[in-house]
Amino acid sequence: MIKITNLELTLEEEKSELKGKAAKILRIPESEILSLEIQKESVDARKEPLKFVHTVHLRVKEEERVLRKNRSPKVSYYEETHREPLIKGNMLLKHRPVVVGLGPAGLFAALKLAEEGYCPLVLERGAPMKERDEKVDFFMKTGILDVKTNIQFGEGGAGAYSDGKLTTRIKDPRIHEVIGTLLSTGAPEEIAYLSKPHVGTDLLKEVVVRIRERIKDLGGEVRFFSQMENLKIKDGVLEEITVNGEPFETEVVILALGHSARDTYEMLFSRGVTMEAKSMAVGVRIENLQWRISESQYGPSFRHPKLRPAEYTLAAKTRDGRGVYSFCMCPGGLVVPAASEEGRLVVNGMSYHARDKENANSALVVSVTPSDYGSHPLAGIAFQRDLEQKAFQMGGGGYHAPVQKVEDFLAGKLTETFGEVHPSYEPGVKSVLLKDLFPSYITEGLEDGLLQFEKKIEGFTKHGALLTGVETRTSAPVRILRGETLESPSAEGLYPCGEGAGYAGGIVSSAVDGIKVAEAVIRKYKPMK
Repeated sequence: MIKITNLELTLEEEKSELKGKAAKILRIPESEILSLEIQKESVDARKEPLKFVHTVHLRVKEEERVLRKNRSPKVSYYEETHREPLIKGNMLLKHRPVVVGLGPAGLFAALKLAEEGYCPLVLERGAPMKERDEKVDFFMKTGILDVKTNIQFGEGGAGAYSDGKLTTRIKDPRIHEVIGTLLSTGAPEEIAYLSKPHVGTDLLKEVVVRIRERIKDLGGEVRFFSQMENLKIKDGVLEEITVNGEPFETEVVILALGHSARDTYEMLFSRGVTMEAKSMAVGVRIENLQWRISESQYGPSFRHPKLRPAEYTLAAKTRDGRGVYSFCMCPGGLVVPAASEEGRLVVNGMSYHARDKENANSALVVSVTPSDYGSHPLAGIAFQRDLEQKAFQMGGGGYHAPVQKVEDFLAGKLTETFGEVHPSYEPGVKSVLLKDLFPSYITEGLEDGLLQFEKKIEGFTKHGALLTGVETRTSAPVRILRGETLESPSAEGLYPCGEGAGYAGGIVSSAVDGIKVAEAVIRKYKPMK
């Protein structure tokens, strides 16, 4: 197979013209190109005119001859990678493997087990998607929270309400398996090649349900409103879990918790499961008008119909050396209530597939470490809870969020009227001094970041740009330790997995970790008869 990089199209050219451009570079007739597949598409907006830049894979007649004669630095031979076959283990399973949690890690772990004939049992504390949607909508309208089913808990996990971003920094061949599964269950085809792919919350929810149905068709079982409340470890071996008050014998549990399963973290710690505090980041959501972000990134062409709403990634160092950065940027999206505990408020961002809402939003967060909140494994949870409780109180209750215009935050004054940016958060907001919410080092970190980011995106802090607090769930506050076999050193048969266990960040890396852990189970055990 031949790979061509930096294959450019202007905004006025069509993808169908890539074949002719590739033929010209290869110095062959178009008719000799047997197939062309786009592997990556990005926008080069560094100068006018803007261009779409592609990497493509091709099959051509007499490939060796074509490669031998071509001297273009854009052209190279591409060898397809093939994963080693998965060999099943010899240990006998007496009970079905259990997957705890139906977020990305649990979903893909269960699917892998089901595909290989292991008939997993999946436990999800929250509701199935349709009922979950209804409960989330009710919360956004009324401020009445269901602690079992919300933006954190329920089918699809927190990722189902996050825009469905599929960007990842990891390099793992299992990524192709994840993308292939998403495509086969209804995700849009462009996720296969966009440099920053996303599904959109609206489409992702449908995809999640189809994957759940595939698991069931392959012999798996999914139980909703089913929370693992306890586990029994004897002589370093997992023997039993308790689900909704009932004991359940099993020797394999894939622990695919979300990063908000605080009661489960506490239970695991009390049962001697080894874990440690880890670094994370906390801060706010910032909203700007989407057209201003697109104009800043694309220039005069920003309204061109082929250009998607622009994104940004920002990072800087604070005066005390901390990292401050944007996170989970949602073009044309909404700031949403992501609380999962009574009396504690937390926000997140999401976008639908069209990304057609008025505001862009992103988390703007400052790095914090155990040196800030303590080295006890659960200290990070206490730190998060304290901020969330303060945010709830400052908002006046009812899950109304504390807000402040960026210019007022930097000036240290209360926001009296909103500018051109109106808050998208429901069920409501209250104007506050956000410096009263945070420790001084976080306030100073946000100030430092905002001033530096204004230099990178003109107007980022102006035109009524708005801050909404508090963002605390950027990642898990703990890491549940695991060894070379991916099992907990405290309990053979217990497999910590995904973002909630501290081994992933985002949909794709969580799904990859789910597959990886399922493969470890498969290599150790053979399916039940």
